[in-house]
Amino acid sequence: MPHTIQTLVVGVFAITLSQSVTPAQEQSQPLSLTPTAGRIAIFPFENINNTPDDDWIGQGIAETLGAHIQEAAQVDIFTPSRVLEFIGAESAAGTREPGMTDAIALASTTGAQYLITGAYQRLRDQLRITARIVDVTNRSVRHTATVDGLVANLFVLQDELADLLTTSTDREVSAARTVTGQPASESTNQDGQRDGRASTTTLVSNRPATIIDGPPAPIEPEVISRDAQRNATIRAVKLDGEIRVDGSLDEPFYQTTNPITGFIQQAPLEGADATEQTEAWILFDETNLYVSGRVSDSASEDEWVANEMRRDTRTLRQNDTFAVILDTFYDRRNAVAFYTNPLGAIADFAITNEGNPNSDWNPVWNVQVGRFDGGWTVEMEIPFKSLRYRPGPNQIWGVQLRRAIRRKNEWAYITPLPISAGGGPAGIFRVSDAATLVGLEVPSGSKNIEIKPYAIAGINGVVDTNGQMPNTATGNAGLDFKYGVTQNLTADFTYNTDFAQVEVDEQQVNLTRFSLFFPEKREFFLEGRGIFDFARGGITGGFGGALRRGGQGGGFFGGGNAPTIFYSRRIGLQSGTVVPIIGGGRVTGKVGSFDVGALNIQTDDEVISGATMTNFSVVRMKRDILRRSSVGMILTNRSVSSVGNGSNQAFGADATFSFYENVSLLGYIAKTATPGITGEDESYQGRFNYGGDRYGFQAEHLLVGDNFIPDVGFVRRDNFRRTYTTARFSPRPDSIASIRQFSLESSFDFIQTADTGIVETRQSQLGFSTQFENSDRVGISVADNYEFLSRTFSPGPGVSFPIGGYSFQDVEATYSPGAQRRVNGTLTIRAGEYFDGDIRSVGFRQGRIELTSQFSLEPSVSINWVDTPHGSFRTDLAVSRVNYTFTPRMFFSGLVQYNSSNNTVSSNLRLRWEYSPGSELFVVYTEARDTDPLRPDRIAELRNRGFVVKLNRLLRY
Repeated sequence: MPHTIQTLVVGVFAITLSQSVTPAQEQSQPLSLTPTAGRIAIFPFENINNTPDDDWIGQGIAETLGAHIQEAAQVDIFTPSRVLEFIGAESAAGTREPGMTDAIALASTTGAQYLITGAYQRLRDQLRITARIVDVTNRSVRHTATVDGLVANLFVLQDELADLLTTSTDREVSAARTVTGQPASESTNQDGQRDGRASTTTLVSNRPATIIDGPPAPIEPEVISRDAQRNATIRAVKLDGEIRVDGSLDEPFYQTTNPITGFIQQAPLEGADATEQTEAWILFDETNLYVSGRVSDSASEDEWVANEMRRDTRTLRQNDTFAVILDTFYDRRNAVAFYTNPLGAIADFAITNEGNPNSDWNPVWNVQVGRFDGGWTVEMEIPFKSLRYRPGPNQIWGVQLRRAIRRKNEWAYITPLPISAGGGPAGIFRVSDAATLVGLEVPSGSKNIEIKPYAIAGINGVVDTNGQMPNTATGNAGLDFKYGVTQNLTADFTYNTDFAQVEVDEQQVNLTRFSLFFPEKREFFLEGRGIFDFARGGITGGFGGALRRGGQGGGFFGGGNAPTIFYSRRIGLQSGTVVPIIGGGRVTGKVGSFDVGALNIQTDDEVISGATMTNFSVVRMKRDILRRSSVGMILTNRSVSSVGNGSNQAFGADATFSFYENVSLLGYIAKTATPGITGEDESYQGRFNYGGDRYGFQAEHLLVGDNFIPDVGFVRRDNFRRTYTTARFSPRPDSIASIRQFSLESSFDFIQTADTGIVETRQSQLGFSTQFENSDRVGISVADNYEFLSRTFSPGPGVSFPIGGYSFQDVEATYSPGAQRRVNGTLTIRAGEYFDGDIRSVGFRQGRIELTSQFSLEPSVSINWVDTPHGSFRTDLAVSRVNYTFTPRMFFSGLVQYNSSNNTVSSNLRLRWEYSPGSELFVVYTEARDTDPLRPDRIAELRNRGFVVKLNRLLRY
């Protein structure tokens, strides 16, 4: 039998579940069907190919099994007509398929204790038959078997299947030869339910076997198989020759190996075939995985959207792209993604819990692109050393392939995805709907070792009280070390860590009473970040654009978002000053069904900020449950608390549940311990979300106590209790060709102080937006606000609002050109009341102006005019990034910022060259100047400056 046969797959009759069918967890020996086994019911076997000429086979298999089993037990064989009669007119009208619930219910009417179900698939002259025995009383799978052979030998195959189902322990050994098992400790058993999609669990030789969540593995020479729902299983092909990764698909195996085809639109026409042809190959040798594509395009090259080569940029996601995601643990929720565009850009990110993308995960890999008459080609080379996966040479992974055609605003995948999963690039996060990849043979479990030493030299100066700026030369060296403890568990160590190459933060205008949140940018803390995320669900579809969402709600100030239990910027930064990191370590990875992460960092003293030597520790553990859900816990410790004498701890438990296509639940409870502070030190949240494409609803309740102080975390707002709801109606009008979707959305936000119950914030919003077929979007929202100030609030120079309650209204309009346009971004205009005064605001954010495919500007502007009885002020913030890309591995970026709040102009100029995969050279220049644009001479006085060169080198063993 073909070596690619690895597991049992059954059809719709056996697996369309309204309740889970789970494997027996404690089975001392395989089930033997004897007179003592009780009554047996046999359901018609499903025709996976759905070919009418083969329909007769299913009933014939059932009758043959019945004839064998009748010798040992009482048997009821259900005919298709009896099934239809039982489930009624719904099925006869074609509105419902019979499923496992129907089968069990029908079996129960006969008093059967066991139910036999199965399926068969024909590929040319080959036939595969699969079967399972289910205990009707508790829905556990008691036994499974599969046989393969020629269609001409159908009767022999039926007899063999009957033997496998009716014999005892010694025969199970031969059955195991057709199914690849794995030890129970490596089991990936799940709840057997996949939003109505095929899902199977096999038990062979008393061991949970490998799961294929989809159709059977394709039989050579085929590389893809599909079921009736067009779900896919893909076979990776082992190379029998060398490959040159040059973007030219000229090796012989591209002509002799069948391509993977049949991409399916998610947007704009859900379920339709892609409008352009794409052929893909997944290949491997002893050291690398290769993903290649021939990407056809009927448009001329000057119509393609390809204007970015920098690694991992937001703009690159809006280009024509070819992407692959790999669910290497086959847990159907976490994955890594690699993608490129016709310019050969390098982009990658990690996915956690079907969302939470980490674009700063930067593994070592290579990609090259080419051209052919009518499109472009791509070859990706991904070393197995850059991936983490379960032990064992034979692997089953999840895989998704994506094609984006931006001029059409079209997104196509190798499997069908619901448009409610995020009609566009967000569809790639639906890991549970990806295809299955079989046939891989990975390297043996040798321990991967990576050493990355660095050296740095620079000069910097700060203007002193005498107006002089003495220059100081600096130099240093350090080391990062990575060790693969196992194939799926990695330890990282750092010594004398330096982050001089990191780009500075973009400044923000703050008209709120609460702290601003700045993202982490340091590579050491970003890698493996998803494991440490706490109480963050996946992407379930959209509340996408009709309402303003500063900080995820929280009234006019956008301050109602939940706290972050672990915020890595607390380590090595204090009061805006860099604190030296002596060293530390981290362990991240997967152990069975558990994601585990542990981090320990030691920082040094620092005079300016007053920081003392401090140890930071974090432990995070999360367990996969059901199909797309998880539960977990987190513990953080800071040896020197920032608010009390002694150490500070935070600990919490969280759970995320995802059901069907678009229903999710999230909840957490957390508590902190700070010396000298007791009571009101807890926080909890519960959130329900239905994110369908046409309708959406979300409800949330959140509490943050007054003394909830996660000293290794971030709390934007404390001592509050929040209740928040939002509802959405988003039709797609077929009668208006230029409109893709309307969205009408409303929300209500209600925040009280947690201790006294005083209403602090109340906001009602109503918004309407329109998304056009060309990706442009316009919207308008109105808000009715109430804010209670328990103390004086000063948002700007010379203006203070006294204690009291304030009601005010405002309106905001937005326009966003499609991100594929040469000039894009979001223009915002706001007008209305601001406490007991008025506000006018104009903003342009996430802007991009394409000058050439290598040269671009990214401007952002925010101007606010505030006029109140207590005074008036204006804030101006201008930020512009200048980018020039020499090659996909070498680019220059300059960030220039002007802020009227402190009359400063700052610049950060950075050259990054990845001269060898994983090895980099950085040249960085920074300076800050005091300026007053209202002066007649407009003098800009230098405040400080610095120049740094940093070189690192990756060594892999």
